[in-house]
Amino acid sequence: MRTLLLGFGALCTAALLPLGSAHAQGTRLLRHPAISRDAIAFEYGGDLWSVSRAGGSARRLTSNPDMDTDPVYSPDGSLIAFTHMAGAGGGGDVYVMPAAGGDAKRLTFYPGINRVRGWTPDGKRIVFATDRVSVPQASYLRLFTVSKDGGAEEALPMPRAFSGTFSPDGRRVAYEEISTVFVPGWYEASGWRHYHGGRTHPISIMNLADHSVEKLPWKNSNDSDPVWVGNTVYFLSDRSFTTNVFSYHLDTKELKQLTNHDDFDVTNLSATDDGVVYEQGGWLHLIDPRTGTARTLTIDVAGDFAWARPQFKKVAPMIREAALSPTGARAVFEARGDIFTVPSEKGDWRNLTRSSGAHDHSPAWSPDGSHVAWLSDQSGEFQLMIGDQLGAAKPRAIALPSTAFFSQLAWSPDGKRV
Repeated sequence: MRTLLLGFGALCTAALLPLGSAHAQGTRLLRHPAISRDAIAFEYGGDLWSVSRAGGSARRLTSNPDMDTDPVYSPDGSLIAFTHMAGAGGGGDVYVMPAAGGDAKRLTFYPGINRVRGWTPDGKRIVFATDRVSVPQASYLRLFTVSKDGGAEEALPMPRAFSGTFSPDGRRVAYEEISTVFVPGWYEASGWRHYHGGRTHPISIMNLADHSVEKLPWKNSNDSDPVWVGNTVYFLSDRSFTTNVFSYHLDTKELKQLTNHDDFDVTNLSATDDGVVYEQGGWLHLIDPRTGTARTLTIDVAGDFAWARPQFKKVAPMIREAALSPTGARAVFEARGDIFTVPSEKGDWRNLTRSSGAHDHSPAWSPDGSHVAWLSDQSGEFQLMIGDQLGAAKPRAIALPSTAFFSQLAWSPDGKRV
């Protein structure tokens, strides 16, 4: 761990460009995109939305207090299969609904992990990943299918598969055997950035006629999210350090890197025969398979978000950091992203930050107890803040030397450095 000393001699702040200034404007944090011939579905705020492939104003498809995610269009674009997670920590179940919106039908009832992955090419069955065959330890997932009308689930022949999609002719399945996440089934296939341990693996392709398996070219990288466009498999890989989109043509054996992002990893890939959509940095991007070029979509999401309304919250259950003042008369706490001081016996509590929507953390008392230092991302990037412990004056902001994550503040004994 690297320790950085910051002096208070030059209290200058750096001008920060708005996040995403080089990208299209619009709503950010759009996740788990799916593509059809004329539309894109995605998750935002725990609900499903759809928008034209050209971007624009999105239309809400679901609205409930639980979480809906993993949308996938049926081959004809008339239906959307998705994962509905009921309650905190729910493993999810498979649902299907009209692509234009309407009532959703529940298809699985197993009380564990059931995550939608795709459709069979004939549009009759939905592919999903489940841990039902690996209980009680739930150490791996396997792909099953279920009819869009409901009924018994059927296992695909791969012994283990975290994700997978059928080839257009239905004869092969490209799949990711296990996840590099250490809790299977929950998040994306990349849990630790640049992880190169024993869980890395190549994309596999199984021939369903004889169960023979072909491995795609691999460099001990994190490869995930295989999808098909004709006889080409598109997938995500961090073999060039940042996760980007790659393609592998099964006839010519040609491997190409199609995107060149060098900041945020690409996640959540989806494809149809004339388009590939992916998530990166909170935006959605569309690749034209004919040219290999990608463009960022401008998508606007507007709705009634109850979770975004101002509200009172108890902070005691979410205290994460605490420190006593030098005299022991007060203690400082970080709770729900704000910095509070509380008297040990008499007096009132004080909120030193009052910064809803920002992450303030790592509070530390100065040696004389007159000031508190903490870290805040209210400006868009983390800065060092120095505030009066009374909360009467506006805190000073000190620019940090990089956009890395900083933590564990500690003052020098003379109070001149942190």
